[in-house]
Order: sequence, then C-alpha cells, then structure tokens
Amino acid sequence: MSRDFIIKTTSPLFLLFIEVHFAIVMHMNEHLRKLLKDAASSIHVTLEEPALGLFHGYYRELAVWNEKMNLVSVRTPEELLIKHFVDSLTPLPYITCPQGRLLDIGSGAGFPGIPLKIARPGLHVFLLEASRKKSSFLRTLIRQLSLSQTTVIHARVESAMTDSAYRHVFDVVISRAAFKLSELLKMGLFFLSPGGLLIAMKGPRGEEEKQTPRDLGLRCIACHNISLPFNGGQRKIVIFQADI
Repeated sequence: MSRDFIIKTTSPLFLLFIEVHFAIVMHMNEHLRKLLKDAASSIHVTLEEPALGLFHGYYRELAVWNEKMNLVSVRTPEELLIKHFVDSLTPLPYITCPQGRLLDIGSGAGFPGIPLKIARPGLHVFLLEASRKKSSFLRTLIRQLSLSQTTVIHARVESAMTDSAYRHVFDVVISRAAFKLSELLKMGLFFLSPGGLLIAMKGPRGEEEKQTPRDLGLRCIACHNISLPFNGGQRKIVIFQADI
C-alpha cells in the first residue's frame, strides 16, 4: 500500500499518525545510513550513495529472511551494521585488484563477499556456501540487488576442490572466521592463482599464523589488528601470498 493511497483514504486524525510514522522511519533510515557511512570511513572505506542504497536493500532482505532462518544473530540494527557490514569491509584496503576474481569460502549470509562487492563493484565475486537455504538466500539477494558478476557456488569446499574449473583461478581467496587457519591455507592453495592473496579474517588473538608451514606454498606478508568503530570489538586480518 502506497503512502499516497493512505493519504487519500484515511481520516485527518489517522493521517497525522501516518505522517509521524513515515517521518520516524525516514529518520531511522538516515540514521543508519550515516552510521554506516561514518563507520566505513573510520576504516578508510568510502561509501557513496549508490553503495549505501545497496546496503539498505541488503539490510532489508536480511531482516525478511532472518524471520525464516537464523542468518545472523544481532540485537540491534546498529550491531548488524558494525559487526557484519563494516567488519566485512575491513579487508578492502588490502585488496589491490579492483577487477579481480574473489572467492569467499563459507560465505553464509554473504559476509564478507557481498559487502566487498557493493563497495568495489568491479570485483568478480564467487560465494562458496554448502547450505542449500543460505545459497537460496544469496541467489535471491544477488537478484534483488542486481549485482552483476556475482556467483553462488552451492557446494562443500571439498567438492569444489575436485572441479578443475576452480583450480588456481582466483586473485583473492577470503574467509571470515569460518575455518581454522591451517585448514584455510590448504584450501587456498587449490583456488589461488600464482601471486594471489589469501585473506583470513580472525578474532583478536590469531597467533596461529606464526605456525604456517614454510613448505606450504604460501607466505605471510601482513598481519593487521583492526579496531571496529563504536566499540564493535577487535579483529585480526592475516594476509598470505601464493608463491609465484
């Protein structure tokens, strides 16, 4: 039901309530947009209006699907924005191939692959997810947001690693706390192109990167400690490069 239809068919008293309701909703949307834009800026990511609009659509789809299945567990809209959207954007400054092929292993509700795609539209993003329901959500989300060059791979990692079409073809392989680092490194070797980057998004401890086998074909080139804004917590981003 549209706002114009409501205005034409309701009494003056109820109309006043509707006008206040719309004003509150718009204020909340603007508040969340400003929060997201400011929070992204604090981690050196600039979000323009088109990207903010896509994040708004993402937020709306998550709210609808979260009623049916447990995609994310958050208490407030602000927590969703900081701990999922902004957290997913933290690796963006370290992704140096603006039009490269990125594989998100264990994408779940699309983190971090979808936020990275929204913020950097030129990326060719592949979302690897074993859950049929989550894969359905991702496909619906991609269609609703009209995201080009974004593909869902509904498969277990082990199955995807038997397909030669995915072998050594990705410029970036990324995963957000979905696997132990030792497991992720072995997976990354299959998918990464020579010189490609494997980005592990870990919790604040993450000392295990120091235990990387030297003969694995990957070398640790950077480790960044990230403070999420507005008391969103601490993160660690560990970056490896495949031997050329």
